[in-house]
Amino acid sequence: MNDVLHQGALSIRQAGKIYDPAGAAVVALEDCSAEIRAGEFVAIVGPSGCGKSTLLNAIAGFDRLTSGEILLDGVTLASPGTEPRPGPQRVVVFQHGALFPWMTVLENVIYGPTRQRVLGADAARAKALDMLRRCGGLDTAGQRYPGQLSSGMQRRVEIVRALMNEPKVLLLDEPFRAMDTVSKSAMHRHLLDIHALYPKTVLFITHDLEEALFLADTVYVMTTRPGRMKTMLRVNLARPRTLDMLVSHEYLELKRQVVAGVHEEAQKAFERGERELA
Repeated sequence: MNDVLHQGALSIRQAGKIYDPAGAAVVALEDCSAEIRAGEFVAIVGPSGCGKSTLLNAIAGFDRLTSGEILLDGVTLASPGTEPRPGPQRVVVFQHGALFPWMTVLENVIYGPTRQRVLGADAARAKALDMLRRCGGLDTAGQRYPGQLSSGMQRRVEIVRALMNEPKVLLLDEPFRAMDTVSKSAMHRHLLDIHALYPKTVLFITHDLEEALFLADTVYVMTTRPGRMKTMLRVNLARPRTLDMLVSHEYLELKRQVVAGVHEEAQKAFERGERELA
């Protein structure tokens, strides 16, 4: 069997999740399925409250499923009978920064491998400095503190810190949502460069349709709650991606399809008066 099959292939099979706030039995996910290849960059879009983050939390090991299952390289991550458990094979970069403000950049990046005793201090420092250097010259910021960095640099450091643990899957939960347009555009290029250097499986949650199409190999559009995969679009744009592609016929046609799908679901959510739920 080809080794690539054991490097981060995710299988989401009829996943379902029911929350029970005060007995209301809110169905967040229902019959949600997707097959994500090892090394693939996948973006998931959909209206607020459609279950995107619920799905990510189940993959990350933060929450259990009510029905169905999620497998990583054939091994069950989530199912009704599986106790939720985060693991080093899946690492999450959240919307709000999670760097320790009292630690330097270098201390933040080596924290995981040294605390888990995966690497000794010297080996971890050498690896961290190499990764920081390769990811846009961040090694020069190694002795600075997060509060001294721009938001874009903080995001890049968080991604490097996540990759230090050698995960199979990188889970990104709207990491650039709070950024202005110029900073976000720069971060898109940095993320694509990082993914080219370290081609992990990426699951990227976003509300930004242009962001999804510019970054991903595949875009899934989710329905309004209960969340299912409504549409899957292969983004057949060459890599490396360039800004010129944003005005190409191929890109604009993909955007038309995604906008139509998301708008239809957002309208349904609006008419039902649904409020946001993870």
